[in-house]
Amino acid sequence: MPSATDEITRQVQQHSHWIAPLQKELGHVVIGQKYLIDRLLIGLLTNGHILLEGVPGLAKTLTVKTLASTIKTGFQRLQFTPDLLPADLIGTLIYNPRDGAFSTKLGPIFSNLILADEINRAPAKVQSALLEAMQERQVTIGDTTYKLPDPFLVLATQNPLEQEGTYQLPEAQLDRFMLKLSIGYPSKAEERQILDLMGTSAPKLEVQAITDVSDVIKSREVVNEIYVDDRVKDYIVDVVFASRQPATYKLPLEGMIRYGGSPRATIALTLAAKAHAFLHGRGFVTPQDVKSIGTDVLRHRISVSYEAEAEEVTSEMIVQRIFEGLPVP
Repeated sequence: MPSATDEITRQVQQHSHWIAPLQKELGHVVIGQKYLIDRLLIGLLTNGHILLEGVPGLAKTLTVKTLASTIKTGFQRLQFTPDLLPADLIGTLIYNPRDGAFSTKLGPIFSNLILADEINRAPAKVQSALLEAMQERQVTIGDTTYKLPDPFLVLATQNPLEQEGTYQLPEAQLDRFMLKLSIGYPSKAEERQILDLMGTSAPKLEVQAITDVSDVIKSREVVNEIYVDDRVKDYIVDVVFASRQPATYKLPLEGMIRYGGSPRATIALTLAAKAHAFLHGRGFVTPQDVKSIGTDVLRHRISVSYEAEAEEVTSEMIVQRIFEGLPVP
């Protein structure tokens, strides 16, 4: 389909005009986190929620807050704590004794970009309320269901080190996150730049709004049209199936996987690969797009067995072995 892909590529280049300026503007404040910025853009382009995991001080919160400033859209930062209640998140009914009626007070979740800071500190009731919001993009208060605004994106952070006072995220909730990002330390040169920028009690962290919601939604429509060849689709399905049945693909992973990716993983991998192609100015998906984004899509959807844990084999290693063992179309 050369003519069709050429037309889609033209649309990609036309509607991605805001990507490079936004990346540049973010770079004025966020130093050395290109991987994080690109993955946040993939989440925006696919309307997919993102879980950010990393030790404190790696600019996770700063990056999300700055991203919201570069887009003319709503933003709410929610600090998750063990005493948080569902009503603190989605809202509640308030009784008015004067007329004997209830009125609805909507919670802070009614915004576009939601930064759920330290999400694993919230108890199960709050996780359940957030689950409906993430999957259905709606919340129920009393007998009434309220639609959440579009776009609605949950960008959650968690600290992998300090586990005291935390609640492990349920598998069902983890599966709702399109991507799970593992944020690492900056390089020595980047940390020197961070020092120059932040080494003051009042750092200048102002950014300009580059785009608005309408541009993001138009770009998302183009992402949906990006061409995926049947061989690439088969490759994506093989990758996910190999995480469930490695022996079928003659991969030496028997006994290391408790359970693999769900059908939602197949859909998420396809959408994320399309967005990755969009960021690189292409109207078609290549196997390299799938491999580039695959670990972020699958690392939280593959549960390793006790034997794998004993051998210090992580889900990231399993994903890497799957990609290494499968033939590329």
